[in-house]
Amino acid sequence: MGADHGFLPRRSKRWPRPLQRVGEDVRAIFDRDPAARNVPEVLFCSPGLHALVLHRLAHRLWRTGLKFPARLLSHLNRALTGIEIHPGAQIGRRCVIDHGMGVVIGETTEIGDDVMLYQGVTLGGVSVDKKKRHPTLGDGVVVGAGAIVLGAVTIGEYARVGAGAVVVRDVPPETTVVGLTGRVIDTTHPGEQAVRTDLAESRGDHAVRVLEVLVDRVSNLEDRLNGDALSIPPTRDQGYSSGSGI
Repeated sequence: MGADHGFLPRRSKRWPRPLQRVGEDVRAIFDRDPAARNVPEVLFCSPGLHALVLHRLAHRLWRTGLKFPARLLSHLNRALTGIEIHPGAQIGRRCVIDHGMGVVIGETTEIGDDVMLYQGVTLGGVSVDKKKRHPTLGDGVVVGAGAIVLGAVTIGEYARVGAGAVVVRDVPPETTVVGLTGRVIDTTHPGEQAVRTDLAESRGDHAVRVLEVLVDRVSNLEDRLNGDALSIPPTRDQGYSSGSGI
């Protein structure tokens, strides 16, 4: 699993289990982050590693019933690293959070082993009920920067979620998911007169911008047809004069 990185603790009775886990984390960073140069740099300059170490302590407090200290520690973790992990979340071994700023992991989230999360990832819930309401990520899952996974969905083993994707349904193992889910841009109730949606309010939404251009072109063609402004293309022998044709 990569090269030997010197004094990193391996699985041995001489090393306490927490140090063994940190050693695994550091090796995982070396294996997946080409920017990692040496052990001291990884230990002292990796916010994702710091967040995971503090989360393990907060999670242990949470499981023993010390809810307030666990939440307080997770709050300090967020302030120090920019990564918000609820102490109730379950995170497997060798998880790597690259860069990490803006990552949010909800209370009932379950993350398997060897998972990779990039900055800005949200593993959130869509329910206010006290039940399983956050995602489950299988082993080897990769979630790209800014991706949002909502609800009690399952991301299968070794699946990949592209940067900026929004996932609200289960993802089969070993598949890749990209893109955004649809959104409502206008609502007309029964009995009401339909109102043309102002698509100029696309505000950077590429799909809505495409619709806006198509609607404008169709409207332009209708105006030309109604005003008899649409000319008939000339024959091959006639050729095109200046301004003729569509």
